[in-house]
Amino acid sequence: HVQLVESGGGSVQAGGSLRLSCAATGYTYRFSCMGWFRQAPGKEREALARIYGGGGSTYISDSVKGRFTISQDNAKNTLYLQMNSLKPEDTAMYYCAADFPFYNGRRCVQGSPDFPYWGQGTQVTVSS
Repeated sequence: HVQLVESGGGSVQAGGSLRLSCAATGYTYRFSCMGWFRQAPGKEREALARIYGGGGSTYISDSVKGRFTISQDNAKNTLYLQMNSLKPEDTAMYYCAADFPFYNGRRCVQGSPDFPYWGQGTQVTVSS
């Protein structure tokens, strides 16, 4: 049974930081492509970052590059999103997603994985 559980969201002031976590169970993490997304009310879902579970390849959207970092702890099957210099416009529900089995790191970060598995989301609210 595949399960993705996000945590770490909350309310912060502009300029603050948060680290989101996504605990993944039910599949072989290293053979997966993992992603972070967000969706604000009334807006389309936005892809933020991707990382190959086998390591070595990452993608960060230009909209958050330089402020957000994606990483993982393979021993814990956990995905992270470090968010620094947060802005009010970063306010959204944040989701992690998985596509597996996935064996191609280059395609994970340069292509368009399907991401059929999603977590329930964690809310991030940034006040000015």
